[in-house]
Amino acid sequence: METPINFFKGLEEPRMERCKLHSLQDIIFLTIAAVISGADNFVEIAAFGKNKKEWLLTFLKLENGIPSHDTLGRLFAAIDSKLFEQCFISWMQSVVKLTQGQVIAIDGKTLRGSSCPTNGKKAIHMVSAFASANKVVLGQLACAEKSNEITAIPALLELIIVKGCIVTIDAMGCQTAIAKAIIKHEADYILSVKDNQKNLHKEVQDMFSLSRCESSETIEKNNGRIETRVCSILTDLKKMSHTENWESLKSIIRIESIREINGMKSEETRYYISSLITSAEKMNEYVREHWCIENKLHWSLDVSFNEDANRTRTDNSAENLSVIRRVGLNLLKTDQTMKVGIAAKRKAAGWNTEYLETILNL
Repeated sequence: METPINFFKGLEEPRMERCKLHSLQDIIFLTIAAVISGADNFVEIAAFGKNKKEWLLTFLKLENGIPSHDTLGRLFAAIDSKLFEQCFISWMQSVVKLTQGQVIAIDGKTLRGSSCPTNGKKAIHMVSAFASANKVVLGQLACAEKSNEITAIPALLELIIVKGCIVTIDAMGCQTAIAKAIIKHEADYILSVKDNQKNLHKEVQDMFSLSRCESSETIEKNNGRIETRVCSILTDLKKMSHTENWESLKSIIRIESIREINGMKSEETRYYISSLITSAEKMNEYVREHWCIENKLHWSLDVSFNEDANRTRTDNSAENLSVIRRVGLNLLKTDQTMKVGIAAKRKAAGWNTEYLETILNL
């Protein structure tokens, strides 16, 4: 994967000329390298710089030495977060060739440490698009709270490429405007349906109680957990009254899930609408793949990058640092030279500069 450093060169400088003791590009290089190597905040990034100064000088000028953590914090608070996110998206569009027909899962995650109740500042909510086959974040946008995902998702779709892929979104994104936006970008959709679309939810449930449908069953056994999933699909939607409101709606789906853990059983039934016509077996796989954004993105950010515990919150700093974490995660996930987890790779990069150079593709 091409180094991301070059894609931040066009970033607008937010500082006055007399305040620029350190190059913007030097700071971005330092920050990306430090976060990959295990640094989680500006204090740790500055400490990484001091300990790796000799190595950094092989790539950077560092005319005024290593910037302090206060300097790092002020700069990342001032950088335009939308432009910073656009640099990240431009990098991903350049280096990632999407597999046709793969699932692109879109979901939100709150940066819990970014809130400041004393000042009345709410936590930032990041909406990300995750490519399930490539296992990388394609792009992200920030919104003030979870309910704002409805407006953030169409804006994110304008920035990323989803042509030929299948976009999956939870019930918050089950909106006619979002379905229309996905079809506009020449992709298909699978949208979860719950009571936020009450009439549609009831009609989909009724359709399955009145009609014969194709079904497929899968059984998974893992670490003492047994999950049986029955996917049923209907493509004859002539009796539905809501089809005209949903762009290219062609099928409705029911997933009946039975989980057994240590002898305790739980059952859940979920419903979806889709622009796809495919087998129940394939639909079961697509719906299942949506959860990769929780398991391979959100979980990794919290467990391997300590994102939820991060207290960075001043102005744009939390949002911009979240972009750096996703840069690091994408680079670490695509590395195949070590067959270990993300946390172990971060430690290895901090210990071994040759491995860090491999990750950064220097």
